Amino acid sequence: MDIRPCGSEPSRLAPPQYFTGTVWQDPIIEAPLPPEDVRATLVRFDPGARTNWHTHPAGQTLYIMSGIGRVQSEGGKVRQVRAGDVVWFPPNTRHWHGASPVAGMVHIAITGVRGGKFVDWMEKVTDEQYKAA
Repeated sequence: MDIRPCGSEPSRLAPPQYFTGTVWQDPIIEAPLPPEDVRATLVRFDPGARTNWHTHPAGQTLYIMSGIGRVQSEGGKVRQVRAGDVVWFPPNTRHWHGASPVAGMVHIAITGVRGGKFVDWMEKVTDEQYKAA
């Protein structure tokens, strides 16, 4: 058994090249090697903050913990999500996710790892794309 006390690892500011706005990350599981072929991260988005477009080679599940968020798969509508919602993006599905313009959003991102890789980052989501809800 291993217990990491709360606060033993500092929150980290998400890299601005992959996010718009202020986003904080707290790792839950980061070991990319078998048998742990999964990563899990607590992610906190300020209002209006969001990811870039991206894909995951082994898919991703989001568990919305609080607030109001927005999610979109390429070609689909921008959808609103709230606390308790679970979102699944299949492998290699181009998508983005973030907070609503007026309320922050917190989710746990559970991401599969395939061949040591868990994400492919792409371009930023434009304001027009974000506001298309």
